Parts: sequence; structure tokens; C-alpha cells
Amino acid sequence: MKALIRIAVLLVVVVSLCFVAPAYASSPAATSRSAVDSEDFANEDFSGQNFQGSEFTQVNFRNANLSNTDLRGAVFNSSSLQNTNLHGTDMTNGIAYLSKFTGADLSDAVLVEAILLRSTFDGANIDGADFSFAVLDGSQQKKLCAAATGTNSVTGIATTDSLGC
Repeated sequence: MKALIRIAVLLVVVVSLCFVAPAYASSPAATSRSAVDSEDFANEDFSGQNFQGSEFTQVNFRNANLSNTDLRGAVFNSSSLQNTNLHGTDMTNGIAYLSKFTGADLSDAVLVEAILLRSTFDGANIDGADFSFAVLDGSQQKKLCAAATGTNSVTGIATTDSLGC
């Protein structure tokens, strides 16, 4: 009889473990993200604001002022940042996918370990920008290398070195 009870208890434990939902750990930044979809922030002034960990999908920031903004871990998906002032912005560990930085001012910006795939930077000012360990399309990296000048005032890294030129 004791053997039968042990088998029943073991069976209940095994079955309950099979149907328990797993627990996943997450950082506070991952649980407090704000998402913005399809908004028009053209010509707006967001200078010095904290958008750490925010997500922007199809957002228009054309001609906006995002200078000295905290964009660490922020995500830009199919967003327009054309002619946007991003001077001194920290976008460390950020993601910009299919986004347009055409004519943007990225001078002295920190884009360390950012993922910038399928994004374009035609005519962008990258004087002193730090792209260390950033992931870029090869064609964009070559264009940026041709325009790379200066040294980042925060990290002390030359733009040409950070791009691997």
C-alpha cells in the first residue's frame, strides 16, 4: 500500500510540473517600456528628455529636436528621423531598423552596441559620433566612413575608429 501511495504522489508531482507556466526574469527597463505607434512628432522639441527603453514604430520625428536625449535601449522601427537634431544623444544598446536618418545631426552621439540594420544615414552629420560595436549594413558603414570626423567628447573614441574604417 505504501508503494502505491508513493507512486500516486510522484505521479501528481510530475503531472503538476508539466503544466506549470515557466517564470521569466526581466529587467525593470523591459517591464516599463513605453510604446508609441504611428505618431507625428515633426518639428517637436524633446531635447534633454529620457526615452530610455521606449519603442517607436512608424513615428515621424522629421526636423524634431532630440539633442542630449537619453535613448539607451530605445527602439526605432520604420521611423523617420530625417533632419532630426540628435546631437549628444546616448543611444547605447538601441535599435533602429528600417529608419531614415537622412540629414540628421548625430554629432557627438553615442551609438555604442546599437543595431542599425536597414537604416540610412545619407548626408547625416556624424562628427564625433561613437559607433563602437554597432551593427550597420556594409554599404552604410562605407558611406559613414567617408564622412567620419572628430572624437566623441564622452567616450573619447574617434568616429573613424568606432566605425572600423
